[in-house]
Formats: sequence, C-alpha cells, structure tokens
Amino acid sequence: MNTTAEQVTSPIAKHGEGPLWDPKGNRLLFVDLLVGDIISVSPDGDTARHHIDDIAAALRIRDSGGFVVAVEQGFRFLDDDLRRVGDYIPAFDTAGVRMNDGGCDPQGRFYCGSMAYSAADGAGTLYSIEADHSVRTVLSGVTISNGLQWNAAGTRAFYNDTPTARVDVYDFDGESGAFSNRRTFTEVPGPGMPDGMAIDEQDGIWIALWEGSSVQHYDRDGRLDRVVELPVSRVTACTFGGDDLKTLYITTSQEEVDLADEPLAGAVFSVRVDVAGARAHTFAG
Repeated sequence: MNTTAEQVTSPIAKHGEGPLWDPKGNRLLFVDLLVGDIISVSPDGDTARHHIDDIAAALRIRDSGGFVVAVEQGFRFLDDDLRRVGDYIPAFDTAGVRMNDGGCDPQGRFYCGSMAYSAADGAGTLYSIEADHSVRTVLSGVTISNGLQWNAAGTRAFYNDTPTARVDVYDFDGESGAFSNRRTFTEVPGPGMPDGMAIDEQDGIWIALWEGSSVQHYDRDGRLDRVVELPVSRVTACTFGGDDLKTLYITTSQEEVDLADEPLAGAVFSVRVDVAGARAHTFAG
C-alpha cells in the first residue's frame, strides 16, 4: 500500500534529523544536525529554533526533567526550555568523527552512534550513557550508525548501519545492556538506504530511506507492506506523535540537494497511520 505524506513546515532545516514527540510540551522536536540546533514545531505548525552546540545529533526526554542531547563527541543536558544545564559528558575525541543518531532502551540508557564526516568504512561506534553519566562502548566498527529501536518486550534491538542496506536485530539483555546474536531482520531493497527508524506498538518498524523519497513499513516478521512517498529524495528519520501517537512525522535534508529540483527539501512531513507508535523510552539520568 502506498500513501503520500503531507507537508507540515516550510523547508527550515539544512539537515533535519532525530524527530521526537514531546508530550509534556505538546510539540515535535527535531535537530538541524549540522548547525547544532533543535527545532520545535507546535501542533498548528509554528516553529522555533534553539542553538545547542556545533552539532546536535539526537535527543531524548529525561526522567528528571528536560532532555539529554548527543552533540559532536559527547552528551549535554537541557532543561524543558531547551537551555543547556549541567556538565558536558565526553564520549570520545577522535578527529573527523561525530555523533549521528540514537535512542533510549527500556531501562533508560541513552545510546548514540557515531560516523566519520567522510563516512569512512568502519569508523563509527555505538555508545551509551548510563543513568550515573558513565559512558561505555556498545558496538564498534560501524560506518553510519542509525535507527535504533527496541521491541515491546524489550528483548530485541533493531539497528541500521546505513551502507549495509538492511536492518539488523540483536538479542538484548536489559539488565546488562548487552547486544548479542546479530542477524538480519530484513533487507531494504531501496531505492535509497535505511536511515532513521520508528517502531509501532505492534513491533512494526518504519524506515526512512535516504535517497529513496520514502518511508517503508515492515511488519514484525520483516515483510514490507506499506510505503509512504515524499516529494524529496533525502528522507532522514521519523517518529510518532500527537495525542494518539498515530501521526508519523518525517524529517528531511537539504544536504547536497539541488533546491531548484527539490524545493521542499528540509521540510517536515506527516502522515496519519492506523496503528499507534510505541512511546519513546526516556533517559533515567
């Protein structure tokens, strides 16, 4: 089944990524990654921009209030108004490498994966920050770390390393935070490559297709059964929002795009779906 997404905002992001629904603020948040901003979108489409750092890669809600955000090479904390608070937590100091995408597990750890600015093969790493603010390495040797989600039971973690053109699944140990038994969940035929990911309450995954002008939905068995089409090629990520979590919000990028050909690149889009999204896990720190 194919459907078409509707435009929500003007083309406001150079490289929109990492959308998150904030139920307390009744707003969509997403990053303009390469300029280090978080953009908020109200239900009526009004937007506001908040500068965070040189890079703002991904964010999640904190149980204690405010947010945690992955910046270029570590983590920062924000209050409810998206102002920086507390100490900077470094994760690595490798030249030419930055954070890219992440999410929280059911136990409240926040993960974010890195990539080389050059997208060099194997230069990325998946890190986690624990509730006590300690940082550990989870996976190494990845290229473009993307799209991390957990099933409803919390026993499996789905993961995209974009150039592999597939979604992998790991067995997940919630007590230790260990990933094991990596295998292919589904091949992503394209066009385009798998970027950001959302998961619904039936364990179906929704994959944004970079250079694919679409979001693809795969059911819990890995079968492709729905395609959401967009009028731009560089589709980056998606998340569920709204009161019923049945609106899928989709971010896009202007990076290396000819805006004469794709004037809506950098806008946020949305589509109504039949199944509610799983609520994003929060950071326990």
